Amino acid sequence: MKINDHQMLYILQHMIENPYMGVVYIDTSCRILLVNQTFADILQVRKENLIGRHVNEVIPRSRLPHTVKSGETNLCELCTVNHKEVISMRVPIFNDGEIVGAMAKTLFLDMEAAQIMIKHMHELHNVNPQQKNGKYCSKYTLDDIIGQTQNIMRIKTLCAQIANNISNVLIIGESGTGKELFAHAIHSSGYRRNYPFIRINCACIPENLLESELFGYEEGSFTGAKKGGKIGKLELAHGGTVFLDEIGELPLMMQAKLLSFLQEREFERIGGNELIKTDVRVIAATNNNLVEAVAQGTFREDLYYRLNVVSILIPPLQSRIEDLELLVDHFIDKINHKLGTFISGVDDDSLTLLKAYDWPGNIRELENLVERAINLADLDGQKIIQPEYLPALNIRQSSNRRTSLNQAVEDLEYQMISNTLKDNDYNKAMTARLLDIHPSVLYRKLKKYHIS
Repeated sequence: MKINDHQMLYILQHMIENPYMGVVYIDTSCRILLVNQTFADILQVRKENLIGRHVNEVIPRSRLPHTVKSGETNLCELCTVNHKEVISMRVPIFNDGEIVGAMAKTLFLDMEAAQIMIKHMHELHNVNPQQKNGKYCSKYTLDDIIGQTQNIMRIKTLCAQIANNISNVLIIGESGTGKELFAHAIHSSGYRRNYPFIRINCACIPENLLESELFGYEEGSFTGAKKGGKIGKLELAHGGTVFLDEIGELPLMMQAKLLSFLQEREFERIGGNELIKTDVRVIAATNNNLVEAVAQGTFREDLYYRLNVVSILIPPLQSRIEDLELLVDHFIDKINHKLGTFISGVDDDSLTLLKAYDWPGNIRELENLVERAINLADLDGQKIIQPEYLPALNIRQSSNRRTSLNQAVEDLEYQMISNTLKDNDYNKAMTARLLDIHPSVLYRKLKKYHIS
């Protein structure tokens, strides 16, 4: 039986009725399409008298029109409706990539209910000692994802929508696009935010240690096993999220063990015989083509489908170049705070250079380049980034500008050191090994380039 628009509205109306939460939907003209009884009661207006009216007629300071215009998601905002303080969430509604409206969910609390909620949140915050001491906390939220292009706003909306379910997520994107940032944001946006977020880089941990890192081991299970055994990351993350970065590098043997865990949500420690159940959400990320890896036999097809329940494709910086100015401003503020500098922005010529570049290293490369430019500008006592502080771009993009070979070598050296250091979580010993230089040489170059 085909459902018509009138029947669909009737079904939706009954779905959104909630005595504790007000819900309102608007279209792109900011006219109210749907509202529940709770919202009508707080406004002290008959529900049928709200339909079709501009939202600002009934809520003068509503930010829903801004949501329709910008596509931005706001997950928690304190505002006032009819002289009552409320907690509100605003999200855009997309259809085939286009915004077709927006929705607000509003929680109305009296003081007694607010105190109960605060007490409950305090209890949740103290559930896990690993989380309390910050060892396994997520660092970023959706607000830390900078960008206003339609694609980025759509992805942020998707992240908010899936935050509270247990479905596995596969984040796909080129190196440097910010895949880990999105993993943190998904975790931070749902109820699991009060539990651990544990990152495991599948490419950085030796194959013989990876199993014990994930599943843990019992005392005496192998030579060198520490007394009392070890709890694995999947067990430590109970209630939270495990982020498997560079999942395409996972060895085949471990792929089989991970698949078994994802199917049953239980495992045995190395040397143990007790089944351990754990409630964790798995988010994986890769810059490899896993479909191609499956065809080549280096990645299990069944694991690929098990991980790829929700797929998020992060666009490269080149395809969202409209966000570049926002990103540059964000990095200037961030790096000023880190270095204690006072750079206020970039001039128009520098912005033109930045927008013309193809950014093979994506956002990570942009951040590194901005940091280098800030260091150079600060040494000259300048407050604005000018083209001469972007020598790497001038080398590539200006055939009229002559630059010394030494400068070109230094630019390349700076980029390689910065990228390798960040890719290895600022582990200087590993960075020196990967660059095939002595640690003392690395430390001299870090000082030379003002890399911390």
